[in-house]
Amino acid sequence: MKKQKVNYSRELDNPTLSRKRGCYAMAGKGVASVAKAVAEYQYPWREKLVKYKDELAKGVWGYWELGAWKPLSISARRRARLRKEMLLAGEDWPYDPERKEMKTRRKGHKCDRISAEKRENTAKLMEKMPQMLLDYKKRRWQKKMKEEDKGKL
Repeated sequence: MKKQKVNYSRELDNPTLSRKRGCYAMAGKGVASVAKAVAEYQYPWREKLVKYKDELAKGVWGYWELGAWKPLSISARRRARLRKEMLLAGEDWPYDPERKEMKTRRKGHKCDRISAEKRENTAKLMEKMPQMLLDYKKRRWQKKMKEEDKGKL
């Protein structure tokens, strides 16, 4: 048995056919009027900003007061909406914390980097080696002389 192709564009034109499919094309007018009302509604961000100005200045997540952590009285969702509406209106949002500098991650294995640094350090120390040996021999000789002087007294 072959499946028949259904022309859905024809169903959208006829409201009686659309009811059979489970969607009502006549309800589109009501949805359009609701969408228009929502689009015309402006979020009162200026009033909200005046109301929460002190609270927003305290930080993004909360603040310490008398040794106890206090969350903000405005939720993160409402704070984000207020910020979004303010930015959409072309205003500046001064309450964001300063962004920290990005750390650059070193590439490669740590052992390879450390071994290269160790080789450089060893090369520097090898240049100082003759002087270090002379100093060591001198200290040993002085210690030996002190012990001999103690033994004679």
